[in-house]
Amino acid sequence: MKRRSLLLSGAAVGGALLVGWSVLPPRSRLGQAALWPPAAGEVALNGWIKLTLDGTVVLALNRSEMGQGVHTALSMLAAEELDVPLARVRLQQAGYDAIFGSAERFVGFLPFGADDREPGQESLAFRGARWVTLKLARELGISITGGSASVADAWGPLRAAAATARARLLGVASLRWKLPVAELEVRDGVVSHPSGPRAHYGELLEQAALSPPGDVTLKPAAAWRVIGHPARRVDLVDKCNGRAVFGLDVRLPGLLFADVLHAPMLGGSPATVDVDAALALPGVERVVRLPPLGGAGAAVAVIGRTTWHARSAARRLRVQWRDPPSGLLDSKRIEAALEAAARDAAAQRKGFAFTDRGDTEAALAGAHRRVEALYRAPYLAHATMEPMNCTARVQDGRVEVWAPTQVPGLARDAAARVAGVAPEAVTLHVTYLGGGFGRRLEVDAVAQAVRVAQETAGRPVQLAWSREEDFTHDFYRPAGAALLRAGLDAAGGVTALDVHSAGDALEPRWLARALPALAAPVDLPDKTTVEGLYDLPYAIANQRIAHVATRSGVPIGNWRSVGHSHNAFFEEAFIDELAHAAQVDAVKFRLDLLKTMPRHAAVLALAAQKAGWGRPPPAGRARGVSLHESFGTIVAQVVEASLGADRRPRVHRVVCALDCGVVVHPQGVAQQVESSVMFGLAAALYGRIDIEGGIVKQKNFPDYPLLTLAQTPAIETHTVASERAPSGMGEPALPPVAPALANALFVLTGRRLRELPLAPLLA
Repeated sequence: MKRRSLLLSGAAVGGALLVGWSVLPPRSRLGQAALWPPAAGEVALNGWIKLTLDGTVVLALNRSEMGQGVHTALSMLAAEELDVPLARVRLQQAGYDAIFGSAERFVGFLPFGADDREPGQESLAFRGARWVTLKLARELGISITGGSASVADAWGPLRAAAATARARLLGVASLRWKLPVAELEVRDGVVSHPSGPRAHYGELLEQAALSPPGDVTLKPAAAWRVIGHPARRVDLVDKCNGRAVFGLDVRLPGLLFADVLHAPMLGGSPATVDVDAALALPGVERVVRLPPLGGAGAAVAVIGRTTWHARSAARRLRVQWRDPPSGLLDSKRIEAALEAAARDAAAQRKGFAFTDRGDTEAALAGAHRRVEALYRAPYLAHATMEPMNCTARVQDGRVEVWAPTQVPGLARDAAARVAGVAPEAVTLHVTYLGGGFGRRLEVDAVAQAVRVAQETAGRPVQLAWSREEDFTHDFYRPAGAALLRAGLDAAGGVTALDVHSAGDALEPRWLARALPALAAPVDLPDKTTVEGLYDLPYAIANQRIAHVATRSGVPIGNWRSVGHSHNAFFEEAFIDELAHAAQVDAVKFRLDLLKTMPRHAAVLALAAQKAGWGRPPPAGRARGVSLHESFGTIVAQVVEASLGADRRPRVHRVVCALDCGVVVHPQGVAQQVESSVMFGLAAALYGRIDIEGGIVKQKNFPDYPLLTLAQTPAIETHTVASERAPSGMGEPALPPVAPALANALFVLTGRRLRELPLAPLLA
């Protein structure tokens, strides 16, 4: 490992890993005792790894666990390079240093075209922009659990940190025993020599932090005993026996509870508040008016001795609500406007073209046959199992926060802004998250909890949203519409693809909330609006993929797989329309367009083979296929579905093949596929948010159904062996579900379903 790639500071009181990230200039990080100070009996070997005297590895944890199993995957990386059993790795929340920051998440903001997908094929513009973006992200040091980037971000630095710690320990043993390092062996945290000397890591710690690492090399894949092998999740036991602490489980001495009440209409605010009836109830402490905080609108909070006291009192408040100055929102009007914007953009060649190559208009004009279709997708809620909540204490100029958050650094900064203190005066504890899906990339509940805690004279307060508040004041997945046009030649080949989509720009809205200091006065082109459309793998010579950014006024945020969640439906259902028009089998049609993309072709062929494509399905059933790449992972799915006598669709089987690079945790990959398929099927079948008169109509799960166990299909996961670095896994299996299902339903009904959700269209 080259010096430019890895630098370490090695004081016994603490240390920091320095990663130069290729040609990026490395930063100096010496003398960071406060970064991650060791407790008694611990020695910090670098900013990621500490060891205890009994040989236990303490790993700096910089990602949130929200059910996706990332704690297990990161522990496996450290256990592999240190050559210790997974059970010997203990997790401890990391600090806020830039070495723990995310980078890959921000590369996704770059508005560049299809040649930025494969390493070595990037355009010069993309490589330059990527360099700047990675550098900026590292300097900001923002730690985010999102964008399916946790393992990808950790793959290099975390393994390097563990390998360096291992090299230090081997160096100590070599000096102590006066034996060459090359002759030493490590097995299960024990260093030994064939001549007899042996010691576990804890027995070598005395000099380890001061010992130079010497030659540092990562273990070759052939030597892996942890990575790629079955492993029990590290969070499993605590989640089974009740020891796991989620945000709502936090209990502190003297804890008070707060319930929050927002305006019924989006963007509304309280005008007058009559608190007498609420304060007359027993167990009620006080009522607090909340200004707009953390992206949330103005609200009212009631503090009580228990959640029941607070919530009961909130229902007794007499509030006159003020409509938003911009007027009341209506989702039907917004969806109609999006459709009109997409059609107008296609007619007038409007919008920002993320991909524009060849002469699409001429190719369409000269096509043997033209196919045109308009697709639509609605707003969606996150519907996490654990509603938004946060516990906070403000006392003596300091703030302490317990939060289930995907952005601990941003949550800390929000708490500091509300309390008027420096970020260093805020201590943040990240609990387990009862689901995230992008909702907990927001810090609204943290800001509200800190503001309420300012009114409790130093007593901690737990602020929790009701399920109804959670549904009706979400940051929703944006609604979208896309007009797709294609030209076919006489042989059925695709000669042109023209796509014009319309929808709100997401990342500018999120960045303005998350990093107010970086909010730009003008929106830059937002790649998330067209991801999954502009970067298709199919060899189509003439393409123009453009987007018209709108501002509906509806609060929007990141939803699992972001733009891919609906763009995959648009393009893969349309590709099926083209295959049908060409009278070519849907799998063969795609494979013919993938002759220059062997990885994609291999994934599609594997899914088709495992699903039995080409053989008749069981009686009454039909199969649909889709292929989509997101977050660096290629996924193909075959959905097997039927239609009941009541016209309700039933999914029986989903076969998923994928190339996600190196598979770190096989069960974790399968679990994420299953989770994504179920989440995606629920949205594809039933999910939508309707807004009338500014009021969200869906208020709880009876209005916004999820997939039940009885409705859950058999889900198969098949991975393509790869030596590439790991890519994302938390989201990529979601986007292909809706189009594969829609394509199967077309076989069953002969109807093209071009709008989500699908189930109401068949009723």
